[in-house]
Amino acid sequence: MHDGVRILFVGDIVGGSGRRTLLALLPSLRERLEPDFVVANAENAAGGVGITAKLARELLDAGIDVLTLGNHSYRRREVYGYLDEEPRILRPANFLKSQPGHGSCVVERGGARLAVISLSGNLFMQAALPAFSEADAALYALRGQADLILVDMHAEATSEKVGLGWYLDGRVTAVVGTHTHVPTADARVLPGGTAYITDVGMTGARGGVIGVRREQAIDSMLTRMPVRFDTSDEDPWLNGVLVEAEAGSMRASSIRQLLERPGRRL
Repeated sequence: MHDGVRILFVGDIVGGSGRRTLLALLPSLRERLEPDFVVANAENAAGGVGITAKLARELLDAGIDVLTLGNHSYRRREVYGYLDEEPRILRPANFLKSQPGHGSCVVERGGARLAVISLSGNLFMQAALPAFSEADAALYALRGQADLILVDMHAEATSEKVGLGWYLDGRVTAVVGTHTHVPTADARVLPGGTAYITDVGMTGARGGVIGVRREQAIDSMLTRMPVRFDTSDEDPWLNGVLVEAEAGSMRASSIRQLLERPGRRL
């Protein structure tokens, strides 16, 4: 048992290798870390690009409370209806209201209520609406509904993620960055009590190039020609963070980085 509330957030699940790694490690992570909530970014879960309803159900049935997405939310047309129907899978809140899905939800476990907000960066990305103002709108809509709030900022630019962390400091429990698939070393609790990390990293094959087969990625960079990318299976790791919030408070007390694979941890 532990005081406070613990949130395990898992970085971008990439392809079958990432899914298998998460499902293999999740029971031991639950036993060792005792998270109250598990949230994962799954926008690359289906063959490295997008997600299907079948795979989303598999991850939710495994005990993940909320799935967040990102710029590949709509790469699989068959998921469109599911995004509207399933409240626990989120596309960025700063997509157009006319686009399938929704950008936030609230889940409850053990008497604690966790709100999750998905956002996309605007720099180098295709999100239609500004992330910062849509974060404000989402927080306004969620007022009084949650005890803790986690924001997944799926963005390319580190400056935009850092800026959002400072902008939301003291108003949310955690701001976690995703999308680049490379974990950063800046996990910390900001002065206002918001846990922050610029990028959680990915759950997938570290032996590839951000999850895809390295020979294909290198060929694309060398030739500047179109290359079919396949996900790699070599040396899969899980990247995540464990956020702990003070009992009865939205403030985070700690954020711990997780870099591990079956049988080994960093």
